[in-house]
Amino acid sequence: FAKSHFSHGVVTFHPGYLFRTPPGWSMIAQGPPNHVKDGIQPLSGLVETDWLPFPFTMNWIFTRPGKVHFRKGEPFCFITLVQDKPLAQVQPVIRALSSNPELRNQYDTWEKHRSEFNARIFRADPQATKEAWQRYYFRGEFPEEVAEAPKDHVNKRRLKAPKFG
Repeated sequence: FAKSHFSHGVVTFHPGYLFRTPPGWSMIAQGPPNHVKDGIQPLSGLVETDWLPFPFTMNWIFTRPGKVHFRKGEPFCFITLVQDKPLAQVQPVIRALSSNPELRNQYDTWEKHRSEFNARIFRADPQATKEAWQRYYFRGEFPEEVAEAPKDHVNKRRLKAPKFG
């Protein structure tokens, strides 16, 4: 199930599945999100599963000499679908925030609210401590009515479970 296929401190897992995706869709294989494992780091890779006729492997690299244990049922691979071919058409552009006054105003409003909230947390303000964190993104809101909130914001994805066929 796990071998040292590449050596040099790399452990290779075989997920045990042959993945196929629709044309134009690939998979990103990476470590489980928000799952930290001491002494070892997952490696990420983009796999063109729309044509691949064989399985891929999930690789982890040791960050120092030693032993690491994976418990039965512990996740070792997280896959995400992505339409990667269109990404080559995107041209990233770096601009100063000041070049977009509306966005600058939205950012400044958020920053003001964040700074005030953090100052309240630092002072151990009971209400701020109870709130624990601001939920603007979670709720798809702005701190003030600086712009219309997005109508299609999703804070929790509910994807279909795999089916056997």
